[in-house]
Amino acid sequence: MKRQVIALFGLALCAGQALAQDRPVVAVAEFKNESTAGWWHGGVGRDLAGLLSNELASTGDFSVVERSKLEAVLEEQNLMASGRAELSDAAKLGKLTGAKYLVMGTVSSYEEDTKKDGGGLSFGGISVGGKSASAYVAIDIRVVDTTTGRLEFVRTIEGASKSKGSRLGVSKWGVGGDFASEENTPAGKAVRSAVVMVADYLDCVMVKQDGCKAKFDAAEQRRREKTAGTLDID
Repeated sequence: MKRQVIALFGLALCAGQALAQDRPVVAVAEFKNESTAGWWHGGVGRDLAGLLSNELASTGDFSVVERSKLEAVLEEQNLMASGRAELSDAAKLGKLTGAKYLVMGTVSSYEEDTKKDGGGLSFGGISVGGKSASAYVAIDIRVVDTTTGRLEFVRTIEGASKSKGSRLGVSKWGVGGDFASEENTPAGKAVRSAVVMVADYLDCVMVKQDGCKAKFDAAEQRRREKTAGTLDID
């Protein structure tokens, strides 16, 4: 009986190790910004990379290179400073960190709108009611196979948020940094929504591959149609 228990434990351990080895090893580069977002400053690019790393790790389907290890390699090799990721750096970064894939993100669009609805109250520096706010963000994602230097996945993921009433406090993103104070703002909610969706998309196309891609293709089609509708071409 004791031998059977030990054997079963050994099989479970081997199975767990095999599953871990099958998970894609990914590193997330510092995000860069090509929008006019007023909240982008300082180390926000690192904060968003950390946020996406956490979301990917939380799926349980990826082995994510720790940010401390990645940043140490970036600093030592002077690669991709300030979010300026280059495809030519991917192979070198992959070799140094053990990452099979490099994920690069760019905030390509940001819009916000605040409207006064009337009837609001203000006391102690806190506004309750009287206005609504919305925010929209688009994040361009590129995934590079570090062994070949090829772009494996390219997609634009959108996030949006709406809020009405009070902003009664600010909590932390869970990753710290310069963007932590934005978590409860429309901008912060829109960005988090987009980052979560990015993690879901990568989990779908890189791991699950079970038909889940259809909803992302539909969202991409809607985005393209919406973008085309804003163009005034004579």
